[in-house]
Amino acid sequence: MRRTARLLTGTALAVAAVGLAAPAPVYAGEGAATGGLEVYPSSVVPGEPAMVTTAACGAGGSAAGDASAVGAGAFPLAPGTDEGESVGRFEVPPSAQPGTYEIVATCGGSGLRVTGDLVVTLTPAREQVYPKGSVKTGVGGALGPDPVQTAAGVAALAVAAAGGTWLLHRRARGDGI
Repeated sequence: MRRTARLLTGTALAVAAVGLAAPAPVYAGEGAATGGLEVYPSSVVPGEPAMVTTAACGAGGSAAGDASAVGAGAFPLAPGTDEGESVGRFEVPPSAQPGTYEIVATCGGSGLRVTGDLVVTLTPAREQVYPKGSVKTGVGGALGPDPVQTAAGVAALAVAAAGGTWLLHRRARGDGI
């Protein structure tokens, strides 16, 4: 019985490994590439414009952009100033909710789809406030505001460590506790 179970388990693992290693089929005209579409700025406030660029469409390539996930709809991408790049612009609607949205571009000649992420926030990146300094959470640590309390804490820890050591030593000798 064990031998049969091992044989079946080994066969199942081999089939799973082959299935994971096999590439997924790509059908003509339905190729998709994750990434490859750069969104600038990557974080915007509703009502601001965003620009996308991609080199996936090749030199002189045009593409159709889709920002309907954020509510901006379709937009064109045209050949940019850099060789082999396609560039497009769209405006994030004022009604857009905060979150991360996928922007898609489909190359005109090959049908290749490239994606990029756009983050919509309520606060512009230049106005975001980041915390500074330490957090006031109590008495403090070794460099706290009151050295007397710090010394008392260290003394209490030393007494507890000495007492614990004495008790363990006494127990090991067999004096009983």
